[in-house]
Amino acid sequence: MVGLPYDFLVNPLGAVRSTFEKAISSGSNPASFDGKDWGALQPFQHFLFDQNGLSKVPILNASSVKWLQPNTLVRFRGMIQDMLGNEFYVGAYKDGSTWKTTKFMNSSQCPTGFSPDMRIWERRVLYCVPVPGQNSWTDSSRLGEINNSAEGTSENRQKRCRMDENAVDHMDILAPSDEFLNSSSGKKQKDEQLSPYSQNISTMATSSPSTACNTARGFLPCIVKIYDAAESELKLNDVFEFIGVITLGTEQEVDKDDYDEFSNGLSEDLSDQFPPDMVPRLHCVIHRKLGVHDFLHTCHVLEPIPHRIKEIRTALLNHLTIALGNDGVAAQFLLLHLLSKVHARVDSMAVGKLSLNLTGFNRESLSIFGNQLRLTVKNLLPFTEYIPLTVEYLNTASLAPKKDYEINRLVPGVLQLAEGSHLMIDETQLEVGTLSSLGVENARLLKNLMELQKVEYDFKYYKMDMTTDVQLLILSEGKSNILPADLVVPFQPSAVGSTAITDMDALEAWRWYLSNVRLLPHSIESEMQQVVENDLVAAKQADRNLGSQDLSRLLTIGRLICASYGETSLSLEHWQMVKELERLRRERLR
Repeated sequence: MVGLPYDFLVNPLGAVRSTFEKAISSGSNPASFDGKDWGALQPFQHFLFDQNGLSKVPILNASSVKWLQPNTLVRFRGMIQDMLGNEFYVGAYKDGSTWKTTKFMNSSQCPTGFSPDMRIWERRVLYCVPVPGQNSWTDSSRLGEINNSAEGTSENRQKRCRMDENAVDHMDILAPSDEFLNSSSGKKQKDEQLSPYSQNISTMATSSPSTACNTARGFLPCIVKIYDAAESELKLNDVFEFIGVITLGTEQEVDKDDYDEFSNGLSEDLSDQFPPDMVPRLHCVIHRKLGVHDFLHTCHVLEPIPHRIKEIRTALLNHLTIALGNDGVAAQFLLLHLLSKVHARVDSMAVGKLSLNLTGFNRESLSIFGNQLRLTVKNLLPFTEYIPLTVEYLNTASLAPKKDYEINRLVPGVLQLAEGSHLMIDETQLEVGTLSSLGVENARLLKNLMELQKVEYDFKYYKMDMTTDVQLLILSEGKSNILPADLVVPFQPSAVGSTAITDMDALEAWRWYLSNVRLLPHSIESEMQQVVENDLVAAKQADRNLGSQDLSRLLTIGRLICASYGETSLSLEHWQMVKELERLRRERLR
């Protein structure tokens, strides 16, 4: 075990070298390691998780990169946007009679040229980005800055919790005007707030197709180098927290000619397309997959006790009702929509999804209730995106990711989203027009996302469907012809109320509720199964137009109503609520 002489935060490579030297001194041969762990991970796991050191590790993002030091321990939270293949590197070499390792560090630190006393190992290279649509209230940069100077006392932890509880996203209201940003004084003030590193990142983001998203949100991509991980552990579009050693552009880069012997030019590609002074490298020691709930800043864990869940449900439903102009029926369906997730796939069907089309919007009502609804959803869910759908947008947007073989990179599309994202589509601006071939293709992509929860990736010579889990909410004047939602609910507001949030504890509870209640298991007892079957048969006899998808939707609503009360087994009361909500919805459709 590494002792106190090694500071895991400031000198993580010291701990790596110590464990390597210990393994060599015990008689191990570097050839037997083959790049695998020789015991280096155990001290880090002990420090991070047994000694609660994780909270002290600064988070790498566009704000913190200005003060992070090379070769220190950081953590980066992001989505795997592209997989850049595998890379060979000199992992161990002999310096005189002493074996040394370059694992978790820049390979330029080893001698140039080839020697029999070198061991060539392999690592995976990932291009990771901040999660698309990640809302500002989830940003942990303040935590990272506090952790950088704090000693981790209980008082400091309480301060961090209070800071997080006060985080509400008012981006739409408080965003600086275009006039200010375009003025000379506005530009000067904006530039002064950026470090040279940040300015380089902004320059790259606006000039490279691979990084053309989220520049306004402080976009910082990262090249993550993975060691000792199975291929199946990391998949495209998964969200991870990578904890490892950061190397920045100020460090000496390896000579391309020397490196090509082992890397087949991969290092050269990375340096050309993702320069180190713009895209930091993170040599990952430990990685862990994240879910939506991991982006909450809850200072305490709420127990899923039914009566507590019901209280949170009542308060949240009231908030949604106010945001929807006192339309209680629409608020009920919106709550179920926000709780939906794909929990199984049967053939091509994504079981559990519940897309929602709120109709009856026009430009006037959209400016009031549409904006309120958009801000409400942003404050409740970690990842949200918004598309103002027009003919021009369909004819010009790049929705599907495409493989560019000239640069050998996957160019991202708007629909390359992380699991658990929410996508709101405004159809009120869609007017009569002619769709180009790209427009028709984009409309098809959106329809497939809604119906199948799949996005088609274009690899030029072939296309591949990638499964996803994205909640879709459509705001339109009439029923959408482009995007056939699972539920069509006419929107009927009667008043305009304030959605300002003053109770931060309540907001924190709502976020926890939406992220965790959806994960509850579900079952239907045999007696209730018979009741449900009889009711579905009766519904089919009363309306011959009902299909299997309509009946499946009723079962999904039943599951969601059950979960919304914090319960795991469908009751007769919940099933009656399903039938009543469906009756009210059909009345509006008439």
